[in-house]
Amino acid sequence: MKGNKAVESDHSNIEIFWDLSAAKYNTGPEPVHGFYVIVMVDSEIGLMVGDMAEEEINKKLKTSIPVAKISLISRQEHCSGNTLYFTKAQFNKTGIPHDISIRCSGEHEGLKHPVLSVWIDDKTVIRVKRLRWNFRGNQTIFVDGLLVDLMWDVHDWFFNPATGSAVFMFRTRSELDSRLCLEEKLVEKDEDRVEFSLFICACKNI
Repeated sequence: MKGNKAVESDHSNIEIFWDLSAAKYNTGPEPVHGFYVIVMVDSEIGLMVGDMAEEEINKKLKTSIPVAKISLISRQEHCSGNTLYFTKAQFNKTGIPHDISIRCSGEHEGLKHPVLSVWIDDKTVIRVKRLRWNFRGNQTIFVDGLLVDLMWDVHDWFFNPATGSAVFMFRTRSELDSRLCLEEKLVEKDEDRVEFSLFICACKNI
């Protein structure tokens, strides 16, 4: 319920402090107030969660501790609906947030074959026809001058509709990096280049 732990990861010293002893909950498993979780990386504040986090920093860890420079590198999101899904994403720290729309059309519109369309800011970036046969694939698009690999797998929409869901993944890469996002081959990365990935799990309402 309360404590701290120190670990080492990727040549960094990580300290974790937490206190859930007085946490209050609603109906779910996540606390809503009366708690804190603090993560420090090499003596810099990397993450503060909870309404008591700032108070604990001021009381025990001193305000002179610097805040670590951080970048969002990955995000996962769950969507549900019939044929249309919306979300937002910022593909690099200097870019702007973009509206992302994913639509599966044709199933209830009289078309013979379903079509998958993906828009970014109302601009169509991919259109996949005969989706029942092209239920998995990938394509490279450009966003904010970046190469972004877009991959889709909608197999379960058609062949396991009761429990299955579709998955979509957006991931940035450099022009020199010709590999696909899901390749397992290890390559040397530029330490100053931060890649971003967005993973969307889309469930259909039956």
